[in-house]
Amino acid sequence: MHDVEARVLDAIDAAETVNLLAEAVRVPSVTGTDAESDLQHHYARLLADTGMDVDVWKLDLADLRERPGFPGTEAPRTEGHGVVAVTEGEGAPALAYQGHVDVVPTGDLARWEGSDPFAARITGDVLHGRGACDMKAGLVANLAVARAIRRAGIRLVRPLAVHCVISEEDGGLGAFATLARGHTAEAAVISEPTSGAVITANAGALTFRLEIAGLAAHGATRQEGVNAVEVFWPVFEAIRRLEAARNSDVPELFRGTALPYPIEIGTVRAGDWASTVPDLLVAEGRLGVRLDEDPAAARAAFEEAVAEVAHPWLRANPPVVTWPGGQFASGRLPAGHELLGEVSRAVADTTGGLPVESAAPYGSDLRLYTAGGIPTLHYGPGDVRFAHAPREQVALGELLDVTRALALLAVRRCGAR
Repeated sequence: MHDVEARVLDAIDAAETVNLLAEAVRVPSVTGTDAESDLQHHYARLLADTGMDVDVWKLDLADLRERPGFPGTEAPRTEGHGVVAVTEGEGAPALAYQGHVDVVPTGDLARWEGSDPFAARITGDVLHGRGACDMKAGLVANLAVARAIRRAGIRLVRPLAVHCVISEEDGGLGAFATLARGHTAEAAVISEPTSGAVITANAGALTFRLEIAGLAAHGATRQEGVNAVEVFWPVFEAIRRLEAARNSDVPELFRGTALPYPIEIGTVRAGDWASTVPDLLVAEGRLGVRLDEDPAAARAAFEEAVAEVAHPWLRANPPVVTWPGGQFASGRLPAGHELLGEVSRAVADTTGGLPVESAAPYGSDLRLYTAGGIPTLHYGPGDVRFAHAPREQVALGELLDVTRALALLAVRRCGAR
């Protein structure tokens, strides 16, 4: 290993990195809240302390909504901020590390061990808390790399960029705004949780809304009405059949993934009085988009499956399908791109094992970066099965392994002097 590589690895402070993660998890940066902005400004200050040139700006939400390709949002939002830090060096950044500061809501607090989802509780080698896995561990790894480069006294030949974005959880507004501002790189790594694998492709996910009409009547004379819950059931069964058909032939990259393109109903609301036949059911969910599939084609397949449900009431009163909220297309690293080999070698040289290449069944900012001409993949600490769950956690050893691999990749790809 070259001297500069040994220096940057030696400069990673394990205790400091763990403390940075605990500090980040304690900020309840739920998508669209003031705490999301607070964490962005905090990271801007931390990145400035590494000597990087930091661009902090307030997003023009109205302008972004009018731009082609606007990815949609779901959480209420009155403001948002972008943060990009770049080291000294010649030309455009050779590499960008990207992470999002926002997290999903906590859900039922009674299901959290220790009751406080933002306590950053550590047991053994594991840190527990909302956002620990998705994806503050990855965010901290990116920051720790910048700190190690500074601490080691390394000057990069080509710039390294660190992108901190908001609103990934509900569509990718932060990444969209970062690219719209003109920030770019020759390649990017998003440090989302990958369980030691290198993820080079993402399926997409489109938020849908279903409105099923019924006919109100007194519950005591229910046969005079039509229960919207009851007529929703054949629609749900049709959705499950569509899901099975869309997952019948999947790429090899998804090996080991039981359901690469899931369709799920996330919320159902019906009725307004216990003794009244409900005359409206509203269901919202997500439709998985296949790799390389046009999202318009995915929407059309879903709408067709819903429209063809063989039910007399639905024939006369067809369900209404709309597409609010986040709209994630699929995306993938271009075939044969050098970034996969570079990341794999950095992982192997720091952990002793070559990572597998895989694809993920969820949408991410990867598709925005690749669509913007920046070859991108995922490699980061954590197991996505813990994301969005009351048991969310990340192994601290994995956080440090990823930090070491990303530090090695940065000095190799950007060059050092």
